[in-house]
This record gives sequence, structure tokens and C-alpha cells, in this order.
Amino acid sequence: MADQARVETAEQAKQNPEYAQALHELLFQLADDDFILAYRGSEWLGLAPHIEEDVAFSSMAQDTMGHAVMFYEMLEQLGVGKADDLAQLRPASAFRNAILTERKNGSGDYNDDPHFDWAYAIARSYVYGVFKQTRLEALLHSSYVPLAQISRKMLTEHRYHMMHWQVWIKQLANSTQEARQRLEAAIDRVWGDAGELSDLGPHAEAIVRFGLVADEKKLRQEWLARTKDYFTQVGLVWPGEPGTPVQRGRAGEHTSDLEQALATLSEVYRIDPAASW
Repeated sequence: MADQARVETAEQAKQNPEYAQALHELLFQLADDDFILAYRGSEWLGLAPHIEEDVAFSSMAQDTMGHAVMFYEMLEQLGVGKADDLAQLRPASAFRNAILTERKNGSGDYNDDPHFDWAYAIARSYVYGVFKQTRLEALLHSSYVPLAQISRKMLTEHRYHMMHWQVWIKQLANSTQEARQRLEAAIDRVWGDAGELSDLGPHAEAIVRFGLVADEKKLRQEWLARTKDYFTQVGLVWPGEPGTPVQRGRAGEHTSDLEQALATLSEVYRIDPAASW
């Protein structure tokens, strides 16, 4: 993957500014993806199809938020800033999450006439989940040892998440005609943004050269192969190679949906960032 020797600690990473910069960029992608998607998941609290799913969805959103916190704390250890500030105080243009993670769940707002799309929630969770699993497995071989170690822990939880999303995909694909049509429409919508998931952003060359994660092509091929295989298993039509999105969240280009999400997420924290939360 690269010629970079293993880096055991944050202090070692900071001794090579170019390595540290590439690591920062990757960690922001990892943290921001999970942070924003976890928020979108939390918006299903009280709105999921039944009470058991309400509990399950909330629990998985909480796990995902916990993963984001671990990545932000890693950035704090590298001297980038306080973890809470990195999550709550950066402007949208500083976020490196993929566009797919920031899209609203549907029309309306959580507190104001929500008309959310459950099929979209499942399609997005599954497609992102397959990519996250692929990326975490690639991170097991990262030259930054603390990142490899934390990825192994996350994979244990994430595998259970994937089992959940797979069950839902299979159920929606093979129940009523309406359910299948809604799922297919949701997959089409997700697919419009999915092409960006494997994008490593403007610093891709350095991220790969320093051995922090596998290259974009390898990540994309593995993620798409797994997705195609499961779609085929449950009888869904494979939508083909996803196109290239117009906007690149990895480069700080975002939609107004992210502005809305960040305003809500940081509303209380911004009242007094110096307070002990």
C-alpha cells in the first residue's frame, strides 16, 4: 500500500508534519461521516415503523456517534483541537463528510410535520454501512497503529449493524410491491450520491502514500462488489457503477442540509463552549 513505517503514537505522528496532515484529513472524513449520519439516525427517534425498531435504530445511531467521538478524540490527541470543538464549532465548509450522510431523511423537520422516508433510511444505512465495513477492514492495516487498533474495536459493533440493515433490505425487497418500489426508488436516490464514498479528498495521494488506508480504487471495487453480491442475493436489480457527484463533501462542498444539521447539533454547545458538558 505504501512505504511508510508503522507509527505507534500521536507524538511520533506529529514529528512528520506531512504525515500528520494526511492523517488529520483522513480522520476528519471518518469522524464527520459517522457524526452526521448518526445525527440523521437520531432523527428517527419516535418515528420508526414500530417500537422495537425505534430502540434498535436509536441504539445504532448512538454507536455510530460513539465512533465519531473516538475519531475526534484521536484528532485532539494529535493537537488539532478539542474534540467537542471539532465536532460542534467548525463551519460546514470545514467538514469532510460525504454528501450522502448529510441528506435529510425526507420532507419536513423532526419537530415540524416530518414526512420521512423509511426506505431511504434503510438504503442509505445499508450502502454506507457496506462502505464503512470495507473502510474499517482496510484501516486494520493502517500505518498509524492507534487507528488500526480502534478500527478493530469498531468492526465488532458494526458487523451487528450490517446484519440489521441486511434483514431490512431483504424484507423490503421481498414483501409487498409497494415496499419494493419504494426501496428501488430510495436506492436510485442513494446511488446519486454514493459515488463519492470512496473519495479520499484533495489529500488522497498523501493518505495512500503514507499507508494510512487503501487507495480509492481498491476501496471502491471491494465496496461495490459486496453491495452487488447482496443485491443479487435478495433479487434487486444492480444499479451499476455510481456516477461522480457534482459536489464533493470531501473537499468541503456541501448542501444546505448540512448547515441545518450543524445548527441543530451545536445549538446548545455554542451557548457556552467553555462550559463542562
